[in-house]
Amino acid sequence: MDYLTTNEMSVKWGISPRRIAVLCEEQRIEGVIKKGKTWLIPYDAIKPQDARKKHVEAV
Repeated sequence: MDYLTTNEMSVKWGISPRRIAVLCEEQRIEGVIKKGKTWLIPYDAIKPQDARKKHVEAV
């Protein structure tokens, strides 16, 4: 399996490397591995939804 660092994943997802590290710490991304100080994220990981936004269906 291929893994990306937080910096590489930030380019792919369009969010900051620090935010990705926080998501890893909160275990909101499946399959992450921590090697030393580096988070390794599976290449095919799914970006978690923003918890601040509520998804409301139109009536």
